[in-house]
Amino acid sequence: MDIHWFESLDSTQSYLIEELKLSRLHAPICIGASLQTSGKGSRGNNWVGEEGNLFISVAIERSMLPHDLKLESSSIYLAFLMKQLLNTLGSTLWLKWPNDFYLGNKKVGGVITNLVEETLVCGIGINLISAPEDFEKIDIAISPYDLTKAYSELFKNLPSWKQIFSNYRIEFENSREFFTHNNNEKVTLERAVLLEDGSLMCDGQRIFSLR
Repeated sequence: MDIHWFESLDSTQSYLIEELKLSRLHAPICIGASLQTSGKGSRGNNWVGEEGNLFISVAIERSMLPHDLKLESSSIYLAFLMKQLLNTLGSTLWLKWPNDFYLGNKKVGGVITNLVEETLVCGIGINLISAPEDFEKIDIAISPYDLTKAYSELFKNLPSWKQIFSNYRIEFENSREFFTHNNNEKVTLERAVLLEDGSLMCDGQRIFSLR
């Protein structure tokens, strides 16, 4: 996977989506920036951080993804790949359902996905060297580019959704003291049932990760 690195971008996600739509870039490809000034987060929030944190977006054709992976579960899948990578490097980071990276009870980053025709675009932001108030930075030392390079190598041999889910099912128990959002309403995860496709059953309502 080619990596295009910039000193600064408004948003790696917005840049990559625009270039894909104009057919100036093609998947598989990764866009990274040392500094991001108007990054996109969950539910329309911004994800902005200091230079040295991780700001990347990856584009991959849906046909390259595992056949047993549903589109609605792609955020969990791609986030868990990064989580596993960071764990092998010594971090204790874990994945809160469906797409937030946590250390203990504080968020250190997250994933957001968009679909451009048949190309999945995944944006990842992680606090590597600094974090805003009430957030946390990661517990290992690694450069944004080195982490990006290691992550891009994973796409040469992607595991199945079944393999990822078997590990994530155990880790999901850490999410129970937290909540998620559904239609802009907070939903507690205390009694949620994690289903095989990565969706949740909460009080009789099925909730998918749609970001």
